[in-house]
Amino acid sequence: MRIGIISDTHDNIAATERAIEIFREEGIETIVHCGDFIAPPVISHFEEFTLHGVLGNNDGEIEGLERAFESIGGELHGRFGDLELGGARFGILHGESKEEIEAYAESGEYDYVLYGHHHEREQREVGDTLVINPGAQFPTVPEKHRTVAILDTDSGEVVSESV
Repeated sequence: MRIGIISDTHDNIAATERAIEIFREEGIETIVHCGDFIAPPVISHFEEFTLHGVLGNNDGEIEGLERAFESIGGELHGRFGDLELGGARFGILHGESKEEIEAYAESGEYDYVLYGHHHEREQREVGDTLVINPGAQFPTVPEKHRTVAILDTDSGEVVSESV
């Protein structure tokens, strides 16, 4: 299964639309968003995909985000998502605390730990767990960090795409 990973869209509709175009071109059907959507209207841009997301530290309009997810058939997992996709276990969080990210990665419970918040892409192994930050879409983020990731759960390959 190929999964699109995005984070920190921060209401940047232009970057969100470019990311969605990348996911569409790559044939992605499921997207994981690691938080900081900001406002509910950005969610409608993901309506053609199965969307899983977690709340970030800047997501204040929670009821509106919940309704937006519901309207497209997506699932907003609160502050932490524990799910299985493509036969793999995922721990998903926004990731304000590096210690929290490390604890999930070191737990051995997950094949993948996905997070955002720090606005810089990352991919590294902690034991048998692959830790991934896809980068961010925040308008002030340098373009080299305005990226998304595509994960193939069959091969374990992760590709970073510039938005």
